[in-house]
Amino acid sequence: MRARDKAAVSALRSTLAALDNAEAVPVDDAELRGSALEHSPVGVGVTEATRRELSERSVVEIVRAEAAERLEVAAQLTSPAHADRAAQLRAEAAVLLRFLDGPGPGPA
Repeated sequence: MRARDKAAVSALRSTLAALDNAEAVPVDDAELRGSALEHSPVGVGVTEATRRELSERSVVEIVRAEAAERLEVAAQLTSPAHADRAAQLRAEAAVLLRFLDGPGPGPA
């Protein structure tokens, strides 16, 4: 596998996880404390909650934030010992930004 593919896979996996987390339904403090066991709902699907639906703008913001985070961390890794990790993070950010900017011009 080429190094570029590894960067893409890593960036896309973590960004998909961030999008998945953003779709999760927020939990109330009262829900965390719960109630008495005997008052708990019973049956198939009682614990299911409809996930939030993200707008295209929200998705773009999350992807941009993921790319920005990688670039920020890469900028902080200035020691030669961390050069490979910084390059990996920059490559991952480039993959994410390429998705936002759309495909480049095709072969002529």
